[in-house]
Amino acid sequence: MAKRTVSSTFSFQLAPEQIEQAHTALLTWYAQEQRDLPWRTTDDPYAILVSEVMLQQTQVDRVLPKFHQFLTAFPTLADLATASTADVISVWVPLGYNRRAVSLQSIAQQVIAEYEGRIPDTIDALLTLKGIGRYTAGAIACFAYHKQVATVDTNIRRVLHRVFLGLEHPDPKANDAQMLTLAEQVLPVGHAYNWNQALMDMGATVCNSTNPLCGNCPLQQCCAAYTEMSQYSLFPSGVVLRQLRKVAEKKTNYQSQPFTSTNRYFRGRIVDLLRTLPTPQCMALNELGPQIKADFMGSESDQAWLVKIVEGLNRDGLIKITEEGVRLP
Repeated sequence: MAKRTVSSTFSFQLAPEQIEQAHTALLTWYAQEQRDLPWRTTDDPYAILVSEVMLQQTQVDRVLPKFHQFLTAFPTLADLATASTADVISVWVPLGYNRRAVSLQSIAQQVIAEYEGRIPDTIDALLTLKGIGRYTAGAIACFAYHKQVATVDTNIRRVLHRVFLGLEHPDPKANDAQMLTLAEQVLPVGHAYNWNQALMDMGATVCNSTNPLCGNCPLQQCCAAYTEMSQYSLFPSGVVLRQLRKVAEKKTNYQSQPFTSTNRYFRGRIVDLLRTLPTPQCMALNELGPQIKADFMGSESDQAWLVKIVEGLNRDGLIKITEEGVRLP
């Protein structure tokens, strides 16, 4: 197993044999088990941009039908850039996190204005696009332009952490910057595309968050987490991880809030309600409040809460505030 250290200067001392073994095992597995996904059959940067934004915080099976529908409605970057924001949001629904749709359109408009309609092919240039972070920049550079770059999403982080650093619970052994450095360190020369896709597939289908199928994993022999869990050999991997997660949650006094009482839930309800209005009809706030929240009484605190949510939606470009009330842009 690899020796590991995390310090202010950050260096992981990984055994070359472990890295090579992981490369061979994972790439061989991917060649046989890779998922059939439509964004893997194209190197169109626009289609890959759309897929990556959709896949943020949304499961693949929900994205698949919407990916095709979105590209049918807006087949080119220019089509998306010039469409009405209301139409973009309408096509996006019900993926959730509607701000992503507005951000995606803003990216298209910025590419038209600053890059002559061509999505950049380097990470540095991609990061100049408002709304694109390091993961999405790396994904576009790798999957659209076949650049030999590393990138780290939730699945990649989990797999790399478990294989090279060990269990991520109760405490992760590396932060985001360190995980990216680790990903760059173990990137196989000339195989970035398949390696990054393989890591994502492994995290989604075998090395999942709560119930990893360690018995089916090709990385068993080189996985630090698997070695750590061998001390709990009487219990399935999923049981071990759930217990470790409970320890972590207790340590941080973690408390979850029901989704139906979160501001994100009410943001979605507002957008859905405004979509039912004929253009350009508005809805006054005193009408809006009771329709999205059953216990909305119109008190000063209720009004302040609603104004805060509405102003946030307005800043994100999801709605427009007028003298008469609010409506879709």
